[in-house]
Amino acid sequence: MAHIYMTFDFGTDEETAQLARHKLEGWKQAFRLDKKLLYKFERPADPGGEAKDDDTPPKKEAAKPEKGAKSGKAGKKAPTKEKAKVDGGEKAPPAPVAPVKLHLRLAFSGHEKMTEERWVKRIPAEEPFREAAPKVLKPGDAGFSEIEGKFDSLE
Repeated sequence: MAHIYMTFDFGTDEETAQLARHKLEGWKQAFRLDKKLLYKFERPADPGGEAKDDDTPPKKEAAKPEKGAKSGKAGKKAPTKEKAKVDGGEKAPPAPVAPVKLHLRLAFSGHEKMTEERWVKRIPAEEPFREAAPKVLKPGDAGFSEIEGKFDSLE
């Protein structure tokens, strides 16, 4: 199975990068592209990226005790306001810190050539990706092995 890599440079616009991530997740679910569409973000300043990733689990953990506590409506509303304050405070500082690159790998099998071609044309033409200097690398292209190694090394 041949891979096609796409790279997008969002610069320091973390908000646009998150919109792109959201769009990719929607496509993965809607079109059942779980293993066929993989993406990873490259951030030179890893602590900012880790803080962003660490934001998601506490939200889920905070939601679990709310479900268990069925004592009253006021108890449910108070934590959501606190979470909103925490989310707003944490999202603002990391936004302009470091440049963000998105590396996307398409892995369609041989009999899915038409689908693969459609995605190669569609993704760079969509809104958050269009402005991010899209670059498509196929197996014979120069720099393909370099981007493949970089994609494998990212978490």
